[in-house]
Amino acid sequence: MSFRLTMRFLVLLSSLLFLHSSFSAPTNFVLFLADDLGYGDLGCFGHPIIQSPHLDAFAKQGVRLTQCYSGSAVCSPSRSALLTGRTPHRNGVYTWIAEGSEVHLSRSEVTLPSLLKKAGYSTCHSGKWHLNGFFNKPTQPQPGDHGYDWWLATQNNAAPTHENPDNFARNGQPVGPMQGYSAPLVVTEAINWLKEKRDASKPFFLAVWTHEPHYPIKSDPKFKALYPNLTDDIQREHHANVTQMDHAFGMLMKALEEQKLADSTFVFFTSDNGPEGDGIKSAGRGSSGGLRGRKRDLHEGGIRVPGLARWPGQIKAGTTSDVPVIGSDVFSTMLNIAGVELPKDRTLDGVNALGALDGSATKLERPQPLFWRLHMAPNAKIAMRVDEWKILANAELTEFELYDLNNDPKESTDLKDKETQRFEEMKARLIAHNAQVDAEGPDWWRRLSPSGGTDPKKAAGKKKKKAE
Repeated sequence: MSFRLTMRFLVLLSSLLFLHSSFSAPTNFVLFLADDLGYGDLGCFGHPIIQSPHLDAFAKQGVRLTQCYSGSAVCSPSRSALLTGRTPHRNGVYTWIAEGSEVHLSRSEVTLPSLLKKAGYSTCHSGKWHLNGFFNKPTQPQPGDHGYDWWLATQNNAAPTHENPDNFARNGQPVGPMQGYSAPLVVTEAINWLKEKRDASKPFFLAVWTHEPHYPIKSDPKFKALYPNLTDDIQREHHANVTQMDHAFGMLMKALEEQKLADSTFVFFTSDNGPEGDGIKSAGRGSSGGLRGRKRDLHEGGIRVPGLARWPGQIKAGTTSDVPVIGSDVFSTMLNIAGVELPKDRTLDGVNALGALDGSATKLERPQPLFWRLHMAPNAKIAMRVDEWKILANAELTEFELYDLNNDPKESTDLKDKETQRFEEMKARLIAHNAQVDAEGPDWWRRLSPSGGTDPKKAAGKKKKKAE
């Protein structure tokens, strides 16, 4: 071959390689969220009894996050953080949302599915919603108003239980009684959407938010049969419920494989908060993994949750990351992967956490600290973490606790009297940051009852405004 022909061949080959890289398939996204799943509730996070084979296998295919946090210690705020990248008091969903509540995820918030949809993605939500008080009514925005092309959802829990629920709505229309159990039902909807309803010419964003293992639970007898040695039926029902959720997760991963979508899909699995109850006598039998506190508590057991991520070719299989990440990071991480510009007209609390997932970063630079605020919390109602240090405070910002999480993840030793300089610095930063967040959000939280919810008398005394 002559020199001239050789050069032409090389130029042609380079052009073809460039075109291949330029038109490579965009990344799909799956956000799988469990409900009330504790930090220690999976086999891959150390539970000695609960069987979670599909999530255990998934953990070996990607990264296991040992310091993954939810955006709050209860469900609605955590969900709002995932979709907006903003701490809940900033986006307005400051508390658990009861039916009929004025609190909702406002139309003024820019959500992850809405931005991905504008960028050409097909979008679907299947499962629990819990981001408004007036579900499936025009008075408040619904999933479709926040960027979902297709949605199947409940306002809060599956009712009357996870077995044969009758309170789902699909794209604004009540579904009526369904046959089966909640997690497999919502995953079946997701799989049907993947196969039949979505625009297959587009990449996709799929949110699957199960009700399991939130009470009132009901588990398929075939999963209860896996725990014959448990004499406590409440414990057996709970553990089987986690296995039921794990089974549904496995259904979805199998569908991605069968449709040859697994290699092009970034999957993130987590929970909305820590486990319900006391773990011993009350209905909730989930595990905090030995961490202090549980659901509604801003100590680690209420907000540190399982975190798993898989992205073939980008996240090394079988790895573990100790870098702290939080639910609000999902927003920036997925948008960065998709090449979508982040909003510049509002404060974002989450950051692109890909470096923590793929091992390229030992620390994430955060303009805004990790921050939690929950008036429903029994004691400390505000918390902030900077590096390994975590400070907690009461609502009045007059009582504080300080912990070194690297050396004391169970928060057993309050160091505020020993680390006096650090404590004063952390306290000043917490007070300033809390004031900044407080100034930005809606004023719904100002009408609080002593229990931490909206005071119905005060709310009723105010003229109802049209939903944003």
